[in-house]
Amino acid sequence: MRNSLEATGCRELLGDGLVPRKPGKEVSMQERLRSYVFIIAGMGLLTFAGCGGGPTGTPPTPTAYTIGGTVSGLSGRGLMLQDNGGDDLPVSADEAFTFTTSIPSGGVYAVTVLTQPSSPAQSCVVTNGSGTATADVTSVQVACTTTATGHNEWTWQSGSDTLNQPGVYGTQGMPAASNTPGARLSASTWTDAAGNLWLFGGYSFTSSTGVPGELNDLWKYSNGEWTWIGGSNGIAQPGVYGTQGTPAPGNVPGGRDEAVSWTDASGNFWLFGGAGIDSTGVDGWLNDLWKYSPTTNVWTWMGGSDTVADYPNCRPGVYGTEGVPAPGNVPGARSDAVSWTDTTGNLWLFGGLGYGATVEVGGLCTGANILNDLWKYSPGTNVWTWMSGSNGYGQVGTYGTMGIPSPGNVPGARGDAATWTDSSGNLWLFGGEGQDSNGILCQENGGGLACDLNDLWKYSDGQWTWMGGSDVIAQAGVYGIQGTPAAGNVPGARWCAVSWTDTAGNLWLFGGSGFDSLGTGGGHADLNDLWEYSAGQWTWMSGSDTGNQFGVYGPQGMAAPSIVPGGRENAVGWIDQSGKLWLFGGFLLWAEPEGKFNDLWVYRP
Repeated sequence: MRNSLEATGCRELLGDGLVPRKPGKEVSMQERLRSYVFIIAGMGLLTFAGCGGGPTGTPPTPTAYTIGGTVSGLSGRGLMLQDNGGDDLPVSADEAFTFTTSIPSGGVYAVTVLTQPSSPAQSCVVTNGSGTATADVTSVQVACTTTATGHNEWTWQSGSDTLNQPGVYGTQGMPAASNTPGARLSASTWTDAAGNLWLFGGYSFTSSTGVPGELNDLWKYSNGEWTWIGGSNGIAQPGVYGTQGTPAPGNVPGGRDEAVSWTDASGNFWLFGGAGIDSTGVDGWLNDLWKYSPTTNVWTWMGGSDTVADYPNCRPGVYGTEGVPAPGNVPGARSDAVSWTDTTGNLWLFGGLGYGATVEVGGLCTGANILNDLWKYSPGTNVWTWMSGSNGYGQVGTYGTMGIPSPGNVPGARGDAATWTDSSGNLWLFGGEGQDSNGILCQENGGGLACDLNDLWKYSDGQWTWMGGSDVIAQAGVYGIQGTPAAGNVPGARWCAVSWTDTAGNLWLFGGSGFDSLGTGGGHADLNDLWEYSAGQWTWMSGSDTGNQFGVYGPQGMAAPSIVPGGRENAVGWIDQSGKLWLFGGFLLWAEPEGKFNDLWVYRP
């Protein structure tokens, strides 16, 4: 009303505020009454105009509506909502939200949680999340609750809960919620300085074919999404080596599996050997050494050969003198070896299946067998040093006295062991498939009893110490009570398990192929048991004490005590900056249906 009066020139008002003051003129009562009538009538006209008394007509119906709501109880990080399977929306606090993409009038909407929050782990549940858009939607509610402890539970994070899935590559270099590596086994992994998870190669399916083979695709997992970074989305790709020691954008290792990998002190990724494709397209054992910079996205061929072990070039090792670094030293071609990175950034390599110092017998590349040689590589000098073990094949273990280091102690030859580096920089080795203290059982078994090991070793100050487990093969696990450490507990003999070291320096072990508590199948069982080794004792933390268990997936992104990955071998793992353990893929061999996984799991100790 104030603005309406101002529009008529009523700025300086009389005492009752109705008639403009005219200098030198008195205002009669009749004039005042006429003013009242005029003003009241004007107010009526204004009121009528505000109620539709002006121009008539129906406003146009909107053609699209926004979808939104509110989030409550959120204290973790990384919550990602999704509408209709493709419109992703990150949410960082309790607040109202609206998706970027509007829904056409009469269209459907379906709001879900794509990624559950972490740090602390939370479970967020959507209500009023679906319907038909006939107006702007503001009623979607997302309620988040913190897991009771957030610890010692598995979460199925991404990928499929069915076997043998092809990869969804998307656009190279572009993250997307729908991207995912195909099912595979025996890939290589790294964690970068920012805590992102990286995956390279392995053996199995690509995006375009159901035919399995060696892969050389490079992936990064960050903020709940996979990105195809480099390499091919096909199988059996040859390596592009370039000039040794010179980085180049076109360089890329050939497809391979069963290689070993490290991360150096500068955050570069390293890759050695494996079974795969060389520069000429030939498949076999490799001893090439590669460095990858995640900053520049460029590979560099650093050493070894660009061709596989094939007569007359069988790629034997050049050992030199034990303990003496030399530019000409190089490990022989091999697969199934294991690795560590020490606290000073040196890269270590042990055993595997391949070639020692001599390989040619009768003019052929024969004599390949399991190894127990220990090597150290210095990235700063680009030099290998043979540190321990034999330059021959099939060596038996020399165990000595449990708990007592000795220069003569050495683990027997083996492949596919599990490894850790503790907080003091000591190197640890567990199990694998190979030679025990008797040294003849693995060769004599043939297809019978598996020659799996469960011995635990520590390498420190240049000496090996047998720390636990048995010095003979084929031992069943002693599980004890789940969650309770005990001196008598010990995982069963196994190979192709996954291992991590947590932020407290404890050692973790998951699955593999081997012996459960019953010795099921003579050690031919895929395991899903999770173990922690701390203060000299093993604790069975999760999973089953019998083999060939199927996974319990639950809703994607939700942690619960009952959720657990199924039994598998040849899976891979990472540990992130917050200390969570990650698990990807692997192979189910000893149960039906057999096949390969591409599921991604996370476990918070």
